[in-house]
Amino acid sequence: MNWIRIASVGQLEDDESLAIEVEGKQLALHKTDGELFVSDNICTHQYALLSDGFLEDGCIECPLHQAKFDLRTGRAMCAPATVDVQVYSVKTEGQDIFVGLP
Repeated sequence: MNWIRIASVGQLEDDESLAIEVEGKQLALHKTDGELFVSDNICTHQYALLSDGFLEDGCIECPLHQAKFDLRTGRAMCAPATVDVQVYSVKTEGQDIFVGLP
């Protein structure tokens, strides 16, 4: 796994998401309940940025049609999305946040 620095801890408040681009991939960094998650940033139902969505109960809700995805697994939790989003490993070292890409 290739670990790539994507942000600093202070860049994100709780219940916020941040759009990032890494190696040509559109990703979203999410922070909720003090935990960090990284997912693809594009909703699998229709083009919308998940980083513009709403964090609630461990899920990211798409701002366009309210599809929800589990931040731990990427699983599509409700219609209209039926295809999961990719999620990635994330870790912190000091003040740096890293994403793990295969």
